Amino acid sequence: MNIAAIAHRPESEDCFLINDSTLRLRLRTAKDVTAVRVVFGDPYWQVPDAAAGSEAAAATATTNAAASTTADAAVDPATVAPTAQAPAAQGPTRFGYQTLPLRRLGEGESHAYWGVALTAPYARLQYLFEVSDASGAVAFGDRGPRSVGEATRQDMGNYFRVPYFHASDRVRVPAWVQDTVWYQIFPERFANGDKTNDPAGTLPWRPEDHPGRDDYYGGDLQGVLDHLDDLVELGVNGLYFCPVFKATSNHKYDTIDYFEIDPDFGDKALFAQLVHAAHARGMRVMLDAVFNHLGAQSLQWQDVLQNGPESRFADWFHIHDWPLAPYRDPTQGEGTPQFDTFAFGSNMPKLNTANPAVQDFLLEIATYWVKQFDIDAWRLDVANEVDHHFWRRFKAALVAIKPDFYILGEVWHSAQPWLNGLEFDGVMNYAYTQQIEDHFLTHRATASQLCERLQDQLMKYRDQTNTMMLNMLDSHDTKRLLTVAGGNLDLALQALAFTFLQPGSPCLYYGTEMGMTGADDPDDRKPMDWTQLHASTWQHVAALVAFRRQHAAVLAQGSTALEVTATGLLRVTRRLGTTQLTGWFNTTTAPQPVSGRAALSQATVADQLLPGGFVLEVQTDSDSGNRDR
Repeated sequence: MNIAAIAHRPESEDCFLINDSTLRLRLRTAKDVTAVRVVFGDPYWQVPDAAAGSEAAAATATTNAAASTTADAAVDPATVAPTAQAPAAQGPTRFGYQTLPLRRLGEGESHAYWGVALTAPYARLQYLFEVSDASGAVAFGDRGPRSVGEATRQDMGNYFRVPYFHASDRVRVPAWVQDTVWYQIFPERFANGDKTNDPAGTLPWRPEDHPGRDDYYGGDLQGVLDHLDDLVELGVNGLYFCPVFKATSNHKYDTIDYFEIDPDFGDKALFAQLVHAAHARGMRVMLDAVFNHLGAQSLQWQDVLQNGPESRFADWFHIHDWPLAPYRDPTQGEGTPQFDTFAFGSNMPKLNTANPAVQDFLLEIATYWVKQFDIDAWRLDVANEVDHHFWRRFKAALVAIKPDFYILGEVWHSAQPWLNGLEFDGVMNYAYTQQIEDHFLTHRATASQLCERLQDQLMKYRDQTNTMMLNMLDSHDTKRLLTVAGGNLDLALQALAFTFLQPGSPCLYYGTEMGMTGADDPDDRKPMDWTQLHASTWQHVAALVAFRRQHAAVLAQGSTALEVTATGLLRVTRRLGTTQLTGWFNTTTAPQPVSGRAALSQATVADQLLPGGFVLEVQTDSDSGNRDR
C-alpha cells in the first residue's frame, strides 16, 4: 500500500461542520485503495471490557446497515448518528466505538477522495481510518499509520479529535448567494443613460469598435438604471459592478476618493436610487474595491509627494527610499524601487495595511457603503496581497452591520488561508473555470483530465465554501467567451451550460448574452451591443439562467459527480434528496447516442447528441427507468 498517499487534516477542508451537529470527513488516498472505514465515537464513552468486542461488533453491524440504506437512497455520503450504547460500568472498560464505510467521492489527478458525514449526540468525536487495498489494510490516525486491529482501536493516542462541535467555529456563509446568478457590469461600457456627464472626447456608442486603453464611451449609472428591467428579464439577480468610485481612468481601479461616485457615472443620489431599484426587483448589489493600493492622484499620495518624510501619510505606504521621483522601475534596469506598488506601476502605490490608521480608513470606507446605501457584497481586487489581520477586521466590521454580507476576494491560486470563515466567503474561482476553458474551448485537456482536475479543486475547500465561489468564464480582465471559443457559439454555450451545473455562484460578463466578442483588455470592454437584446443568443443564455435558478437548491447543496461515459460523453450528476439533475456534454468529434427527457438541450438530432451539444435532465425518485448512456 502507498501509505505516503494517505492524507487528512482535522479542522480543515478535510474535517468540518456542515451544520451545528454534523461533521463531514474527507480522506485522500492512492487510487488503488479499494475501501475505507472510519472508527469513531465519543472520546469519553467507555463500555465494560468484557463486552467491548460484542458491543463493537453490534455497533458495526447496525451502522453498516444504516450506511447501506443511506447510500442506496442518495448519492450524498451517509450521515449516521451513533447507535445507543450501554452506559459505562464499574470495573475495566474499553473505548466504545462504531465503524462506518466511507464513500469514494471521486478521483483527482493523483489521488482518490473518500467522504462520510457523522453526527455526535454529545457534540464531540474522535476517529481514525482503516484503509484497504489489494495488499492489505492499515489504520491511519493522528500520529500516523498503524496496524489494523483491536489494539489500535483502543489506542486513544492515535485518534484524530474534534474536541467539541462549536457552532461559533463553523464556517457560515450567506445563504442568498447560493441562489444568485451574478451579472458583471463594466459601467463605462454598459449604457450611456445621461449624456450630460460624458467626459470630454467621448466617442459614439459603436459596439463594433476596438476600444483604446484610454477611450471613453459615456457609460454611466443612469444607463444601468434604464436597463434594469432588461436584466430582470434575462433572469440574473445579482449585480457585480466594477469600481464606481472617483478615479482618473475609464476602468476606475486607480481610486482617488472612495467616498464619492465618479462624476462620469453620476452621483451618490443616483447610486442610492439604483440600489433601491435593484433591491425592489430582488437583486443584490456587489461593489468592487481596491484596498491594496491607492491611485497616484489620491489626497494621501499627493501629500506624500509634496511633503516627503514629513507627510502625515508617509507611513501609510511602503516607502524604502527618498526622493520618490523619478520612480526606479526594476523591469527597466533602473534599480530598486523607492516604494512598493501594485506590480511595478508607479501610479498605484501600495497601502501599508498593517498601519492601524490605514486599517481604520479602509474600514470606514467599507462600512460607509453598507450603512448609507445598503450594498450586499464587496468584491476585493488584489485581495491576496493584503495582510490576513486586516481582512479579519474587515469581515468582523461588515457582518456586525449586516450578518449575511458577502465578501469575495480576487485570488487566482489556492485560497484556503482566506476561506476559514474569518476573512472571505469565496473567491473568484479562476482555478476551477480555467479547467473548463482548457477542455471545452481550447482543448488543452481531455475529458478525463477535466474531471480529475475539477475534483481536485472541489476537495480544496469545505462544502459550504464551494457554494460561495464565483464561477465566470470571462471578465474585464480576459478575452471574451465567444472569442476564446473561436467564434463557435455552440461551444461557448456548451461551456456555459457546464459551468452553470457546477457548485458555486455563476456570473455572466456583460454582453455574453448578446454574443459579443473581444480579445484581451481593452478589446474585451467594447460598448454593449443592445441591438442583440432578445436575439437568439440572448434567449439561449436566458434559458440557462432560468434553469439554474429553478434548480438552485440542488445545484447549491447537492452532491456532485463528474465522469466520462463509455461513449466519451461528459456526465455531471447533481443530487439532493429525491431530485437528480444530470447533464451530458458531447466534447468528442462525433455524434453520440443519448436518450431521456431533456429539460434543456442543444445540438440534438433524434437520439443523437452532436459535437458541441448538451442535454440537461431533471429526475425524481418517482421517475421510472434507468437512463444511463
